[in-house]
Parts: sequence; C-alpha cells; structure tokens
Amino acid sequence: MTLFLGLGIAGIALLALSLVFDGILEGLFGGFLEGLFSGLVSLPVIAGFLSMLGFGGAIVLGTTGAGTIAATAAGALAGLVAAWLTWKFSRALMRDQTDATPRDEDLVGTSGSVVTAIPADGYGEVLVQLGGQPVKLSAKSPVPVARGAEIWVEATLSTTSVSVRPVER
Repeated sequence: MTLFLGLGIAGIALLALSLVFDGILEGLFGGFLEGLFSGLVSLPVIAGFLSMLGFGGAIVLGTTGAGTIAATAAGALAGLVAAWLTWKFSRALMRDQTDATPRDEDLVGTSGSVVTAIPADGYGEVLVQLGGQPVKLSAKSPVPVARGAEIWVEATLSTTSVSVRPVER
C-alpha cells in the first residue's frame, strides 16, 4: 500500500514540476521523442500515468481482497486511461487558436459616430468598433463635425487618436 501511495504522490509532484519545467523532456534528444511518440512522452502524461497507477493501485489494494498483482494491473489500466486523457487534453489545448490581435491600422476604413463634436482646429471624440468591441478615440477632422454624425476613419495618428471625415449621404 505504501509503495502505491508513494507512486501516486510522486506523480502529483512530477505534475507540479512539469508546470515549472515545461518542455524539458520533450526537448531531450533534439526533439526525437516528440516526433517518435507524437507527444505521448511528456511530463504531464507521465505524471498522469504515475499518479493514477499509484492511487488506483492503492484503492484496489485497500478496498478489495485482491493481491498486489491485481492492484498493479488495475492501477496500470487507470494510469493508461489518465495518460491518454492527458495527452488528448494537452493536444486540444495546443491546437486552440485565437484571432489575431487588432492593431491601429485595422481602424482605417471603419465607420463610427462622433461622441464629442470635432472642431476644425482641435480634437473631438469618436466611437468605433475594433475587434468587435467599441473603442472611444480622440479624433481630428479637416472640417467641423457635429455630435452624433457618422464618420469614416481615414488614418491613425497615434494609438489613441485618428483622423476622420464625415460620411455624406
């Protein structure tokens, strides 16, 4: 029983270490293991197998009258299931892609509305959509633009200001 609990605790400790030393085992042998086993040999997968081998074996040994061999077999089976699930989950996380981060240049060509009137010689404020989110920016225009008017972004002047022109309908 002590050996199984020791294996389970060692698996949990290895999992904690894998958070700190992520990619160490995968980098061994110049990435040979990554190409050969396609991620099956990684610290989280080994930690999942080892902890479930230990804790599964301890549960079987403690709750049934089965011997050490049966407990080891049950723990190994539970370890293989945990390793496979860990491998599948980590691969799904690695494939998760997000959209590109919006940049200032993405504002050019967008439409919006004037929040604070824009004088001909100064700045006002406009509300535009960037990456699906409303963004309020300082705005400059060659002609005065009234509050509530629809505008078109012509250029970005800085990260917080744009040059706009009114939309004429």
